[in-house]
Amino acid sequence: MAKGRIYSTESFGSVDGPGIRFIVFVQGCRMRCRYCHNVDTWDPIGKSREREAEDVLDQAVRYKSYWGRKGGITVSGGEPLLQMDFLLDLMKKAKERGIHTVIDTAGQPFTREEPWFGMFRELMEYTDLLLVDIKHIVPEEHRKLTAQPNDNILDMLRYLSEIGKPVWIRHVLVPGITDEDEYLRKTRAFLDTLTNIEKVEVLPYHALGIPKWEELGIPYTLREMEPPTPDRVKNAERILRGEESPQAREQ
Repeated sequence: MAKGRIYSTESFGSVDGPGIRFIVFVQGCRMRCRYCHNVDTWDPIGKSREREAEDVLDQAVRYKSYWGRKGGITVSGGEPLLQMDFLLDLMKKAKERGIHTVIDTAGQPFTREEPWFGMFRELMEYTDLLLVDIKHIVPEEHRKLTAQPNDNILDMLRYLSEIGKPVWIRHVLVPGITDEDEYLRKTRAFLDTLTNIEKVEVLPYHALGIPKWEELGIPYTLREMEPPTPDRVKNAERILRGEESPQAREQ
């Protein structure tokens, strides 16, 4: 029976999928996003503790009365797809209990190579929805922002479209890095090739994670960065949701 390395849990999440969610934050991530607010989950061990799927679910269902018709559990991180054995066990047992399941992922571990891909295909049988972060659509800019490539991440989104798995897209809006209209329109053009996107969320950059970086002694390179203005957030929402007028695109 696989055990997962769990960083923390949250019993009343309202922004990580539909309804009220029980959030499981797993430990470990290979991406090095310059704005990460969970930098203490990067290390694969960190301050986490090992837990079995049944233990996590027993804790989650204590709050089931709050979930309503749409709620359930969301596995976030860190990066959930780095713990495939545990994640598959957790989601399978969650569905046996009739629980709505969501995975919040950046998609970085995705590959079509076996045996990983076979496990991912099976995992999708027990996953109702994925929240997928598109950090940056341009490969070289993605590397600058996250220290990782994005080709396999985009391939994961193509595969999820192929199988018709519902996806919510999330995009962190960072002034001067991800909020350029050119980049936003390229992202929208990519989304237009997919058939399974149910929602697009724009998340304004914030610096609330700086104390964690300082505690770990990791230099924070966006210290002088200001959050995007409300107008830039609305602009990004229009473009990424396909609501931009043809006249605006030609400007």
